[in-house]
Amino acid sequence: MDYTISNSHRGRMIGKRICIPAAVAALVILTLAIPVCASAPDAGSDYTYPSAPEGEVTYRYHGIEIADPYRWLEDPNAEETMTWVAAENRLTAKFVNTPEREAFKGRLTELWNYAEYWAPIKAGGRYFYMKNDGRQEQGVWYMQETPDDTAIVVLDPNVMSDDGTISVSHVRCSRNGRLMAYALSKSGSDWQTIKIREIDSGRDFEESIEWCKFTDIAWKHDNSGFFYCRFPDTINVAQEDRSKDHRVFWHTLNTPQSQDRLVYERPDDRELGFEPIVTDDGKYLLLDIWRGTNRCNRVYYREIDGDGEFVRLLDAEDARYVFIDNIGTHFYFKTDLNAPRGRIIVIDIDNPRRSNWKVIVPEQDDVLTSAEMINNQLVLAYLHDVSHQLKIFNFDGTFDREIELPTLGAVYGLDGERPDTEIFFGFYSYLNPRIIFKYDFATHELTTYHRPDIDFDPSEFETRRVFYFSKDSTRIPMFIMHRKNLILDGNNPTILCGYGGFAYAMTPGFSRSKAVWMENGGVYAVACIRGGDEYGESWHEAGMLENRQNVFDDFISAAEWLIANKYTRSSRLAIEGASNGGLLVAVCMTQRPELFGAVICRVPLTDMLRYHKFTIGYYWTGEYGNPEKDPQAFEYISAYSPLHNIREGATFPATLVTTADSDNRVFPAHAKKFVAALQAADSGENPILLRAETRAGHGSGKPTTKILDEYADIFGFLFRVFGMSFSGAE
Repeated sequence: MDYTISNSHRGRMIGKRICIPAAVAALVILTLAIPVCASAPDAGSDYTYPSAPEGEVTYRYHGIEIADPYRWLEDPNAEETMTWVAAENRLTAKFVNTPEREAFKGRLTELWNYAEYWAPIKAGGRYFYMKNDGRQEQGVWYMQETPDDTAIVVLDPNVMSDDGTISVSHVRCSRNGRLMAYALSKSGSDWQTIKIREIDSGRDFEESIEWCKFTDIAWKHDNSGFFYCRFPDTINVAQEDRSKDHRVFWHTLNTPQSQDRLVYERPDDRELGFEPIVTDDGKYLLLDIWRGTNRCNRVYYREIDGDGEFVRLLDAEDARYVFIDNIGTHFYFKTDLNAPRGRIIVIDIDNPRRSNWKVIVPEQDDVLTSAEMINNQLVLAYLHDVSHQLKIFNFDGTFDREIELPTLGAVYGLDGERPDTEIFFGFYSYLNPRIIFKYDFATHELTTYHRPDIDFDPSEFETRRVFYFSKDSTRIPMFIMHRKNLILDGNNPTILCGYGGFAYAMTPGFSRSKAVWMENGGVYAVACIRGGDEYGESWHEAGMLENRQNVFDDFISAAEWLIANKYTRSSRLAIEGASNGGLLVAVCMTQRPELFGAVICRVPLTDMLRYHKFTIGYYWTGEYGNPEKDPQAFEYISAYSPLHNIREGATFPATLVTTADSDNRVFPAHAKKFVAALQAADSGENPILLRAETRAGHGSGKPTTKILDEYADIFGFLFRVFGMSFSGAE
């Protein structure tokens, strides 16, 4: 049984048939709707793309006229946009709602139902951590006086909204462990409101601190208040300037925000952002100064009680400098200056000339990803072929020992102070959810502090780390997960994921949705392509700006390797990516549409000629380039921009594009315009669908209910496209 999709486009009717296996199609539930359009009526007896008329908008870059026919979709509040999105949601709901979707959601809900812990942080001798019991929309913050003491609830965001859409996006405890400053986010927005809670009484102070985004909170050691950053009041600021003019303020407890003291601003360079840091000895206030997502930063400082000018210790924006700690006037940094894989240096602020800098731990063969001073030693995390190693060095740079980790995996939440004799950290692998470990420096013993009790048996599955060669013969690592004794017959449904940008390494992590996928015979692969930090800054630079085609070539080569090695075939291969990863899969499907059977394109960038005009898009010009101002950037960006490389009459894979109405990081119009253009140009039989979530953002802070529904829709889509039957856990 087939279903017909048609598209009314500038007066043309383009008939399209979605070929669905009869056994699956006969079970389609026509009247259910996904939560984003729960009240939507049945879409009818066939599948008809909503009308998306082309406008006549054009613009010019460097003397070249560029058509922008779906510019009208950039206005989210326009009636025609809302009508079109609602119709797209109804169409998507009709397609994905099958018994397989419901079975997948049921099993995923079972698998989700376990207590998940985050690594404890220590303040004033107390231990604070977040936990979600598996049924809660948001994680809850707890406090224990000792690691083995009874936990008490400190902060529960689940009581702050009826639908779980208020989340805690940031927490900082005061030095004495008696106060907690926490940032709230609504509906997944990047905008934050800071509140202060007295921990023992559970009472919140009256003041609220607004207009915050991308801020840290740095308490003064006397617990009288903290430093933070904010943008101007958005009510009085033009849309294009709402993420400019970041400023550092001091807030005194029990006073209104209107009395907060301005500490630092740069009206001469409005795109700079700031992160305040109070040193562990309480003597200095540091400013980590950033420009968008550029890796290179600056570091200024002054004494904590001073009111003079900040000393511009590092002001050249020539490398990445991450402050670790100070011992008196000796400031320790992790940096990639002349060391793309990272090293540890020390700068004496009394003798700050570069000729006086000392290298403590030189660059290694592996990538240095994080550094902490704990137990009067340096605890360093390295990536070895995209799997973490933990090593301890002394302050003179001599190697002490390695903390042996249980398997290929990734370390998160490593945190502590110089006098501490213990550390807690989270550890992920592809087949195990987060385990919390405790390491005792006195006994050198690594013990399990919390291991999740999950209804998933990792012994039935395996993880392989393989290496393949990209188009230019660069060696690329890839992880492949599946049931043991997989038959390599080219028939396995496979999901290939990637990211490839912003120096973000695709380190191992457990995915509950992919676990259910593997239980049903699916293969899950992660390609660790260029543009990330898997092998340091040179690996990142090989995938940014004019080198970005390397990222797409790496990912396409991963797909070809999986097919050549009989894991799957094109018609059974899905690619998935989110945000910059959404850009990745959007590009690959336009460059090689015949290579893939399905595309899951989540919160993507697609209009790369105008990306810098939306939300915080201008933050990313250091990564992508500015096509409007730079003719060279225009040339290489226009060569891959997904929206501008859709070939009329091409046959595209089955595609599901997702976005959310509160996403103020990647503008939802990217997804909408891409879907409209694909639907108009496609001449094949595969569905091209949009899922537009409500009361959600780019991904962070999303409540459990919405997460479950989103994954159910995604895998309902894949099960239907691939003609899979749900078998569940065995």
